[in-house]
Amino acid sequence: MNEQNLIQLAYEAADDKRAEDIVVLDMKGISLIADYFLICHGNSDKQVQAIAREIKEKADEFGLTVKRLEGFDEARWVLVDLGDVVAHIFHKEERSYYNLERLWGDATFVDMKSEHKA
Repeated sequence: MNEQNLIQLAYEAADDKRAEDIVVLDMKGISLIADYFLICHGNSDKQVQAIAREIKEKADEFGLTVKRLEGFDEARWVLVDLGDVVAHIFHKEERSYYNLERLWGDATFVDMKSEHKA
């Protein structure tokens, strides 16, 4: 699976669980961690966990390995490492506190809405 398909899979999985304010940052040349960051939030611990679980399950369906899943039990900031794509799923309050979009302000925003299947 190429990285475009991988980011689309993560985006759609987050969207399916009604993640809010889904943002994709192109991190190529900016971070050695991943080529893309997907950032979103949920409004409750259960929703944050559901979003993370959905991303993991969709990856599993395609035979992809989740390299790391961190913060799931606390459900304040869950990180799902898919290799070229790292999903950051925040609880609403934590997202505004950490503000990764501003921290990685040099990154280009990727418009997933035009590619997202309605």
